[in-house]
Amino acid sequence: MTRDAKAVICREWGKPITVETIKVAPPKRNEITIKVAACGVCHSDLSATTGKIQYPPPLVLGHEAAGVVIEVGEGVTDFQEGDHVVSSFISMCGKCRQCVRGRPVLCENARKAMFTLPDGSVRTTDADGNDLNVFGACGVMAEYATLHVDNAVKIEQGVPLQNAALVGCAVMTGVGAVFNTAKLEPGSRAAVFGVGGVGLNAIQGCATAGAEMIVAVDTSDKKLEMAKEFGATHTVNINEVDDAAKAVKKLTGGVDYAFECVGAGAVAAQAYKCLGRGGTAVVVGVADPKDKTEIGTLSLPADERTLKGSWLGSARPQHDFPRILALYKAGKLKLDELITQTYSIDQAPQAFDDMVSGKNARGVIVFE
Repeated sequence: MTRDAKAVICREWGKPITVETIKVAPPKRNEITIKVAACGVCHSDLSATTGKIQYPPPLVLGHEAAGVVIEVGEGVTDFQEGDHVVSSFISMCGKCRQCVRGRPVLCENARKAMFTLPDGSVRTTDADGNDLNVFGACGVMAEYATLHVDNAVKIEQGVPLQNAALVGCAVMTGVGAVFNTAKLEPGSRAAVFGVGGVGLNAIQGCATAGAEMIVAVDTSDKKLEMAKEFGATHTVNINEVDDAAKAVKKLTGGVDYAFECVGAGAVAAQAYKCLGRGGTAVVVGVADPKDKTEIGTLSLPADERTLKGSWLGSARPQHDFPRILALYKAGKLKLDELITQTYSIDQAPQAFDDMVSGKNARGVIVFE
């Protein structure tokens, strides 16, 4: 059945978001409809409203959510009504070279479903019957959403859905950059540049993996204090030093791993600069397409340094989402503490304003 749903919409780049009632069509073959319980408010959603991420409006926002399956389409065997799921904005065909070699996050056919479902169509329309694109094949900043089965991961019941939602982006991106991309070794020294929602998860990923020193780098004393709660052993306020990379090196002698969680070429260069010999800098933040990073080329071979990227923490969603939730249930990862404010969907504009001002570690829209 087609359902009415309140949803957060980007109508035009550079304009405020709107909360509208849309229609969500029932699932087709290999699709499910979920009743969304909670959706995180992510900087990537903001980037889609500014044009930094160029998904064409009108666009239903939201990619970091959890909910309950309420309807399944033809051919669906892995989900049934009542299942709890986390959305995944990674579309994977399962057949291309990258999927077959275990790198679904790099699926060669994923670009076919960046703002539609994998078949190139959508199940969302506005009040006038016009199609609405969906962020990352999800569009889950809405009361209901119809997804392809590859964009949903079944999880065990018992985890609060507002906590589980964060695994779909912020937690996976930060923790995964440590576990999967960097493969941080116990006893290592690490630095994290930018301690918002993703950076805090990179910090707790470093702590869980057994890092000896973890330096949090940011401009906000409030965020740096929060970073200590997630495992940072030292902090550097960029506003209080002449050169953040030099300050990190003074503390550590040069880190083994540095994580850039801002999305800025100059910050990526700082992360690389603070490495010791043999170190690895991982660029996690989503930068403007025109942004550049400048590094000293000789340092790559002479110091055997590495500069690499990490997309959604090099995730294998069906494997990694449950693994992260198991760590949470075992008390080894913090999810409750990440949520510093919850909002109703009608308060979505305030949630975006609070994100821009840096008020929250993570703001979450909770649906009734």
